[in-house]
Amino acid sequence: MKTMLVVLVVLAIVGIGTVQVLAQKRERNAAVHYPPQGTLIDVDGVAVHAEQMGQGPDLVLIHGASGNTRDFTFAFADLLKDRYRITILDRPGLGWSDRAGPQYERIWTNAHEDPITQARLLRAATQKLGVENPIVLGHSFGGIVALAWGVEFDDLAGIVSVAGVANPWPGTLDWTYTVGGTAWGGALLIPLLSAFVPQTYVDTIVAGIFEPQKAPAGYLEHVGSAMTLRRNTMRANTRQVNWLRPHVVDLSARYNAITEPVEIVHGDADTIVPLDVHSIKLPDQIAGANLTVLQGVGHMPHHTHASDVIAAIDRVATRAGLR
Repeated sequence: MKTMLVVLVVLAIVGIGTVQVLAQKRERNAAVHYPPQGTLIDVDGVAVHAEQMGQGPDLVLIHGASGNTRDFTFAFADLLKDRYRITILDRPGLGWSDRAGPQYERIWTNAHEDPITQARLLRAATQKLGVENPIVLGHSFGGIVALAWGVEFDDLAGIVSVAGVANPWPGTLDWTYTVGGTAWGGALLIPLLSAFVPQTYVDTIVAGIFEPQKAPAGYLEHVGSAMTLRRNTMRANTRQVNWLRPHVVDLSARYNAITEPVEIVHGDADTIVPLDVHSIKLPDQIAGANLTVLQGVGHMPHHTHASDVIAAIDRVATRAGLR
């Protein structure tokens, strides 16, 4: 019995070591093939990755869950840089941005960077870059960060929510979030996923995010699934999503504090962040908010229906007196 126990312990150690080696190999490859494309801004010891381009009124772009700046640099930013000075940010713990430190984290003991914490950190980074009176656009998870920015601060010109998280949802999250978002799940499950998730699974996930439309050719290669599968990135993302709902409950009760122009663009075929849960109520919660519903459109309208999103940005710019 004692010999069997020793064998099992040795096998467990070898298995854990193998997982860590494979995960580290993937992470090294991610660093080689997807290095930072922008600047690492030091915000009180926290590195925030930002890319800037273009000229004109300031426009800040905030990506969704599991994403990074490359989601916007694939094509969308190029459509706007002739009329706006664009600042694209990696949210805390994702892309090449560090996790937020306790000086920005309201509930550091849980270490999951709630939307207000993220808004504070990203706003501080943009101020270091000279951004003034920006339009803040958030996609998916970035939508609730943009709304938190508007709730907490009044130094922005307006908000554009694109398929954005905005209101509390019923039911529970996928098990990968509820398990991976715990301390033990982050320690055990996340390394396994990081080491062994096959590319076919990643392809399926991305296809589901774009449905019923299709992902543009070359999109996944540009964004880099290897970036998403890094252990620290997965831990940050799962914790942020798993602990998000209570913060959405609190924030949604404060939307009447937003006085800037707000434009919402949301597809009625979005199954990731459903229109009827998140955006349909926003015009009643925020005075003057305008909702554009895209018929038959899924979760990625800034790629599949970019002209509609750009029109919303232009409307905010006009309403804010920037054009």
